[in-house]
Amino acid sequence: MASALNILSAIVRLKVTAVVLGPSGVGLIGLYQNLTQTASTLSALGFDTVGTRQIAAASASGDMSKLAVVRRALSWGMLWLALLGSALFWLASGWIATNLLGNPELSGDVAWLSIGIALTVASASQGATLAGLRRIGDLACVQAAAGILSAVFGILAIWLWGFDGLLSMVLIAPLLTFFISSCLVARLGKYTGPPARIRELVPQWHEMVSLGGPIMLGGLVTAAGQLAVRTLVQRDLGIDALGQFQAAWVFGMTYLGFVLSAMGTDYYPRLTGAIGDTKAACRLVNEQTEVALLLCTPVLLAVLGLAPWIVGLLYSAEFAPAVEILRWQLLGDILKLMSWPLGFLLLASGAGRTFIVTESVATGVFVLGTTAGLPLFGVTATGIAYLALYAVYLPLVWWIGYSRFGFVWTRTVSWLGMAAITAALAIVAAARISEVGGLVAGSTLAALFALHSMLRLSQMTAADGRPVLLARTRDRFIRWLRART
Repeated sequence: MASALNILSAIVRLKVTAVVLGPSGVGLIGLYQNLTQTASTLSALGFDTVGTRQIAAASASGDMSKLAVVRRALSWGMLWLALLGSALFWLASGWIATNLLGNPELSGDVAWLSIGIALTVASASQGATLAGLRRIGDLACVQAAAGILSAVFGILAIWLWGFDGLLSMVLIAPLLTFFISSCLVARLGKYTGPPARIRELVPQWHEMVSLGGPIMLGGLVTAAGQLAVRTLVQRDLGIDALGQFQAAWVFGMTYLGFVLSAMGTDYYPRLTGAIGDTKAACRLVNEQTEVALLLCTPVLLAVLGLAPWIVGLLYSAEFAPAVEILRWQLLGDILKLMSWPLGFLLLASGAGRTFIVTESVATGVFVLGTTAGLPLFGVTATGIAYLALYAVYLPLVWWIGYSRFGFVWTRTVSWLGMAAITAALAIVAAARISEVGGLVAGSTLAALFALHSMLRLSQMTAADGRPVLLARTRDRFIRWLRART
């Protein structure tokens, strides 16, 4: 429900921004958000990811005093990191505007982003606490409330002030996320025992730095790669082309990002707890891969077929070039669904160096592919490079999972992944011949996948009623067909 509300609010925000500000405004918002994300990733030093892990372990042990120490170490550590990171970003705002954005006049706007960086890092501490304690409902509340309210206030700022309200739209989301998450964490109560001493906090900080450093570098590589691509598009093709890229990027990531984020909130702590049992960990990875494909594939196939109409509806006629970018990105998203659960194996096992290498290789493919493709294909090169990214990343993380954990996909996951890829390629091929053909193919295949997803998910959750009966009927038909062929 929280993901659905977030998706709806994000779509409304995108529509208003596209109509009022056009491609240049959409591109500039994406650039500011990416700057904030990159600086926040660097400032957090991976404390949020490691903190989730440590809080989950302390909570599972039942040692309340240890849990209190970890929580205090996380909150104080990330508070100082938030202040330090935002201060350094503010001091470097002139250099960033001149050398990264190529426009010294934006230095004032960039300086204001330091507030968003501080709030993002501080709220990551609260999110790590809720995730580590498995407060899934509270996390959903944060996502839904912050998403809806930031959309309302952001749209109001854009509507009233136009380009002058752009910064307000960017900063309102981290502000609301911090405020709401802080209120929910405060409701958890405080440990009533003796206060933690500094010598108890230092070992926790040391572990967070040693484990969080590689995670931070991996996340930084990804965020910096996205920033590099945006910078290349802006410098080579202009701010309007950046808006086309951002339109496709945001739309492609909205549904997928929310679903995977919601799943990862519960998946990562569970995988961390099961990582000592190789068979249990591999089984969990296969389950998450199947669920991700079942939840996301029908939507991705529908969007592939309906891309021209969806872009026109949610944006405007000025964003027509985003259709081709979006289709290439959606093909890459099919591969992303299969690689996403595997990437968590590296984080859960503490393989920091390997995680950095895989992220660096994938990001390098994205940046180099964009650099080489821009002169040939224009802004569409970003979508092609995105597909190339996951075409390299998926076999890489699968090979690492196989060599270290003996991981293999189950037959169900393998067939489901192949069917999703085949269907996506068929829709794109039909759209190349005729947009109406792509519409028919996308709608039909998306409906078939949606039906299968409903039946399969009802089986996996052991639901009662008609869906299970339909699923059993389908299985009998498949067995009968195989016997005849």
